[in-house]
Amino acid sequence: MTRGLPRLGPALLFVPALLICLLPVGQLLIEAVTATLAAPAEWRDSPLAEVLSSASTWRATGHSLYTMAMGTLISVALGMLFAFTLALTDLRGRRALVICFMLPMMIPPQVTALAWLQLFGPASTLLITLGIAPALGAPQPLYSAEGIALLLGIQHAPMVFLALRASLAELPAELVEVARLSGAAPRTVWRTVILPLSAPGLIAGTAMAAIAALGNFGIPAMLGIPVGYYTLPTLIYQQLAGFGTGVLDRVASLALLMTLLVGVGIWLQHHLLARRDYRLGGQGARPLTFATGHWRWPLTLMLWAILGLILIAPLMALITTSLVPAFGMGLDWEHLSLAAYQEMFTRQAVTARAFGNSLWLAGSAAVVLVALTLPLAWQLARRRSRVLGVCAALFDVPFALPGVVLAIACIMVFSRPLPIIDYSLYGTLGIIFIAYLSRFLVVALKPLHSAFAQLDPGLEEAARLAGAGPVRRLWDILLPLVAPAAMAGGLLVFLSAVNELTVSALLWSAGNETLGVLIFNLDDGGDSVLASAVAVVTVAMVVAIMGMLELMARRLPKGVLPWQQ
Repeated sequence: MTRGLPRLGPALLFVPALLICLLPVGQLLIEAVTATLAAPAEWRDSPLAEVLSSASTWRATGHSLYTMAMGTLISVALGMLFAFTLALTDLRGRRALVICFMLPMMIPPQVTALAWLQLFGPASTLLITLGIAPALGAPQPLYSAEGIALLLGIQHAPMVFLALRASLAELPAELVEVARLSGAAPRTVWRTVILPLSAPGLIAGTAMAAIAALGNFGIPAMLGIPVGYYTLPTLIYQQLAGFGTGVLDRVASLALLMTLLVGVGIWLQHHLLARRDYRLGGQGARPLTFATGHWRWPLTLMLWAILGLILIAPLMALITTSLVPAFGMGLDWEHLSLAAYQEMFTRQAVTARAFGNSLWLAGSAAVVLVALTLPLAWQLARRRSRVLGVCAALFDVPFALPGVVLAIACIMVFSRPLPIIDYSLYGTLGIIFIAYLSRFLVVALKPLHSAFAQLDPGLEEAARLAGAGPVRRLWDILLPLVAPAAMAGGLLVFLSAVNELTVSALLWSAGNETLGVLIFNLDDGGDSVLASAVAVVTVAMVVAIMGMLELMARRLPKGVLPWQQ
C-alpha cells in the first residue's frame, strides 16, 4: 500500500485545480440540461426552447456575430501589418513598438471604450481644447455596431500579432534564398512561401481574436447598451441584472448558446490547423530578415502614426477629460483641475473600496495560483502521460470560455449555501475570488511550465541520487531557478485580474465593487470626469506592472512575457 503513495501524491495535486476549473462549468451544463428535462411535457415550455424561440436571442446573436466578424477583420489587418513588419524587417526601435502595440490588450476593455468615447463627440474635452469639436447635438459615432467592431478589433489585434509573429520567427532564411535563386520574384516568394508557411499562426491568432470578441463585455456594454444594441454577453447581463437569480435557467441556456458558438470556433481552428502541420526552423536555423533600406523611416513613421491614432490619442482624451471640472469643458490653465483625483482618493468611499477590493482579489489570486501551479507545472514538465495532457487541456477551459458564461456557472454553484458549513458565497467577494482562480489558473501555469521545461533534468536527478526527496528537490533546487517565471506569472495574473469586468459584472454586489465595475457604473451614471480619473490611474498601474515585467525580461525564460520575442 505505501508504495503507491508516492505515485498517488503527484496525482492528488491536480484534484483542487481541476475542481476549481471544472466544477462551475460542469454545474452550468447539469443545471441547463436538468431544467430542460424537468420542464412540462411540452418541450416548447422549457427554458432552452424559450430562449431559442425568443427574437431578442437571435437579434443579440446576430449582433454578436456581426461585431465579432468586423472586429476580427480589423484585428487581422492590424496584427498582420505589425507582425510582418516587426518580425521580418530590420526596423529600429522594434521592442518599443511591440510593447506599445501590446498595451491595448493589457488595458481593460471598459477603459478602452471610455477613452475612445472621450476622443469623439461634441463633448470631447480634447476636441474642444483643439477647437475641432463637432457641433452640439452631433451624434456620438461610436454608439453603433461599427464603433463596437472598431474597438474590438483594436483590443484584440495583439492576439493576431503574437500568434503570427511566433510562426514568422520559425521561418528559416534558407527557404526564401532557395526560392530567389530559383528565379522567383519577391511577390511570388511572399505568395508561395511566406504566407502559406505562416498560415498556422495567422489561423490561430484569428481564432483567438474572434473568440475574445464574441465574449467581450466591456466594449459592447459601454457602446451598445446606451442605444439598445445588445450582444449575447450584454443580453445576459441585462436579464440577470433586471430579474435576478429567478431567470438563472434562462440565462444558463443563453450561456450554453455562447459556449456552443465558442466551441464551433475552436473546432474550426483545430480543423484548419490540422491541415497545415508544418515543421520549420530548428537548431541553427537562421531567422528571416528583410532589409528595408530607404523605406526604413517611412515604415517606422507609419507604425508610430497608427499607434498614435489607436493608443496615444484616446489616452490623451482620457487624461484631458480627467483634468476639467465638468464633462464637456475645454482644458486651459484657468479650468485645469485635479478635483476628480482628489474626490477619488479622499472623498469617494466607493472608489477607495473598489481599489481595495480589486487589489486584494488580484493579489490574493496571484499568490494562491502561483503556489497551486508550482507543483502542477513541475509534474506536467517532468511526466509524460495522456492523462496529464488531458488535465492541462482542461485547465484552459475557463479561460477560453466567455467571462459571462463563467460568471453564470459560478452563480449556479454558489447561489445555494455550501454543504457542511451552510454558508453562501453569493453576494460576497469570495465568489469573485473563486471565479478569478478558475479563469486565471492557466495564466499562472504557462510561464512556470515553460520555465520547468527549459531546466536541465540532470540537476533534479543529481539531487535525487544525493537522497533529496521530492519536496526538498522542488524547494531547494528548482524553486530558485524558476522564481523569476513564478513572479512573472503572478504579475500577469495580477495584471489580468485587477481591472477585470467581464466576470465581476455579474458577481459584484453593493460593498463588493471592483475597479472594472466602478468605471462602468460611473460612466453609466453620467460621472464621466471621475470615471476618466479612475481609468487614468488604472492605465498607469498597468503600465507600471508592464514596466516591472520588462525590467525582469532578461532573467525570464523565453516566451514568459507575451511581448517578448
